[in-house]
Amino acid sequence: MHQPTADPSIRVRGAREHNLRGVDVDVPRDALTVFTGVSGSGKSSLAFGTVYAEAQRRYFESVAPYARRLIHQIGAPAVDSITGLPPAVSLEQRRSAPGARSSVGTVTLLSNSLRMLFSRAGSYPAGAERLDSDAFSPNTAAGACPSCHGIGRIHRTSEELLVPDPGLSIRQGAIAAWPGAWQGKNLRDVLEALGHDVDRPWRELDPAEREWILFTEEQPVVTVHPVRDADRIQRPYQGTYMSAHRWVMKTFADSRSATLRARAERFLTDAPCPACGGSRLRSEALAVTFAGRTIAELAALPLTALDRVLAGAGEAAGAGGAGRVLTADLRSRIAPVVELGLGYLSLDRTAPTLSAGELQRLRLATQLRSGLFGVVYVLDEPSAGLHPADTEALLGVLDRLKEAGNTVFVVEHDLDVVRHADWLVELGPLAGERGGRVLHSGPPAALAGVAESATARFLFGGGGGGDVREPRAVRAGSGASVRLSGVNRNNLRELSVEFPLGVFTAVTGVSGSGKSTLVGSALAEEVAGRIAAGEDFAVRRLVEVDQKPIGRTPRSNLATYTGLFDVVRRLFADTEGARERGWKAGRFSFNVPGGRCEACQGEGFVSVELLFLPSTYAPCPECAGARYREETLRVRYGGLDIAEVLGLTVEAATGFFADVPAAARSLGALREIGLGYLRLGQPATELSGGEAQRIKLASELQRVRRDHTLYLLDEPTTGLHPADVELLLRQLHGLVDAGHSVVVVEHDMSVVAGADWVIDLGPAGGAAGGRVVAAGPPAAVAAAPDSRTAPYLARAVAAGAARA
Repeated sequence: MHQPTADPSIRVRGAREHNLRGVDVDVPRDALTVFTGVSGSGKSSLAFGTVYAEAQRRYFESVAPYARRLIHQIGAPAVDSITGLPPAVSLEQRRSAPGARSSVGTVTLLSNSLRMLFSRAGSYPAGAERLDSDAFSPNTAAGACPSCHGIGRIHRTSEELLVPDPGLSIRQGAIAAWPGAWQGKNLRDVLEALGHDVDRPWRELDPAEREWILFTEEQPVVTVHPVRDADRIQRPYQGTYMSAHRWVMKTFADSRSATLRARAERFLTDAPCPACGGSRLRSEALAVTFAGRTIAELAALPLTALDRVLAGAGEAAGAGGAGRVLTADLRSRIAPVVELGLGYLSLDRTAPTLSAGELQRLRLATQLRSGLFGVVYVLDEPSAGLHPADTEALLGVLDRLKEAGNTVFVVEHDLDVVRHADWLVELGPLAGERGGRVLHSGPPAALAGVAESATARFLFGGGGGGDVREPRAVRAGSGASVRLSGVNRNNLRELSVEFPLGVFTAVTGVSGSGKSTLVGSALAEEVAGRIAAGEDFAVRRLVEVDQKPIGRTPRSNLATYTGLFDVVRRLFADTEGARERGWKAGRFSFNVPGGRCEACQGEGFVSVELLFLPSTYAPCPECAGARYREETLRVRYGGLDIAEVLGLTVEAATGFFADVPAAARSLGALREIGLGYLRLGQPATELSGGEAQRIKLASELQRVRRDHTLYLLDEPTTGLHPADVELLLRQLHGLVDAGHSVVVVEHDMSVVAGADWVIDLGPAGGAAGGRVVAAGPPAAVAAAPDSRTAPYLARAVAAGAARA
């Protein structure tokens, strides 16, 4: 009997999500497809916002009637139809930070396997009962250290912190940790009513009395007869005493005010828990060993070292072969993590300290072991933060996912990943409203004939790295460099290195080699210390442009961070409609009551709870995501209301505010750095680390600086198309031409090839890294025999020479 053949393609028709212009595209299944294009061209809108979102919507439809009732709140992607779509798994670079209890071990589930190994095959003390695997977890009541509750660190205070000036009396404010205003006076009055001398200098009080005042857990109640002004009624009241220590700890633990918590934190020290030594576990769990080590000791090892320990355990792993089986399983789970260049991480490394790229690769390694078949994996720039040597391993992992019978969609700018694809979809030609079209859908080689492609020039013509330039001469002599000697931190051991000033310096090396520690920690602290000490130093100012979010909540956005929103609100307040209503600039803020929508309190969305599924967010039903009350939106400037202005891209806003110098300056800096596609009101939580870093740099570029400034940037090209990299480099080299110094941590070899000086760390990651392998002009480092960077840099240097 004839069986109809299944359609081998995923067919998208009429995709209109964000800036997509009715996109029709066919993408083959069971292949590795790369979506590329300049930043903001619509790649993520097609791969994530359309294909993955539709797969998720269909999943909700199949789950339960309750979930189906909520689909209209979540919203379906703006697309006419998608056929041939299998179930999808998304591996995005999530913007939200994981909790402090989350770690490499919990993200990869390796901790579960290690706990099972200790439970079933560990060496127990004589007479000790065998523990369940939960007893080896700091995140369970059975395993967490009772002193620190599984955190590993405790907050303490001391007399020196609570009373910084013992020459003062209590009445004069000796106990600095006490609250101000009425509360502080109340505690002083209660103490005086209890019989303590509040007028003697603190140092003259009896030590036992000082100990009780500061640290007692007692809360005595006493009648207080306050001394008030003569014209005020004086009524006695029952006052309760609370020690300074108790007040600080209670405020730090329970207060919802960030200001009060920050004030309390000034009187606390953070130290390893004395009960568990920072291991986070109960003593019973720490008494069990495997291969002569506790579970905390094994969890602290880099994964490469942990694998060696497990390999050496061999047959001695446990009776009955359980240890051997569990060890083999654990090693098979570690292998893909190491393969993806993350062998320098330890299982106890907390997730908030990981980059978005590291987190995504950890989840990718976990998927390799899942055994899923016939699904679409959608990945968001998995090469972000990867050295070219590690990118080769990533390509092998993507191929294995495909060979297991899956379809792999990758949103990517890295040219090596683009070349490796079976199928290439490029969107463009530009960002925002000038993008959103499919320029090419087919084999990568066929892109060469697409005239509008921004990628073809770099893929086939050897472009990239900005304007070809000769390295600037590195000056010699006093004041011409910053020298670090004997640096010891993380994996840097007795490191000595020199950073020349007045040039563009690139710091390279494989993942985990110590680049960020050297630049963001050691160099930054040395320079900041010398500036603060007022030394005769060439650098007068230090600017660290990192990838930390520009805000923690959706209330912070591009316009608020750059100060542009203040300009916009003043413009609206100056309109005739606002003046007639008596409205000031505050009326047009979504952060305070008045003009904002109170149903969502100006956030534009509400949380939708899905019972057994993670909660999600949907547009506010009252304001439809506009953030403002309907009355506020009646006031218009240039034909647009305030919500519509926040919806403009930087590119569109540049024309709209062309006659407003204060706005034009901010918008111009953002455009010049390649961020023209971002919306003015785009929440900080939706921005990548690279975008946040470039917004900070744009804010800095608006200011005219005459003093010699040292700019430190950590992987500024992350998430940028090569065409956008050229824009960024033009700005950074412009800073050097203006007399400043720039140091970047970078993996993009085209950027490194255009630097004046290169410092290469390695030779590997973790304990096998942390030393300078080579330093000098790009051509010299490209010839270094022991450098893993050298062969990739040599190709980029040769490509630059060919372009010249």
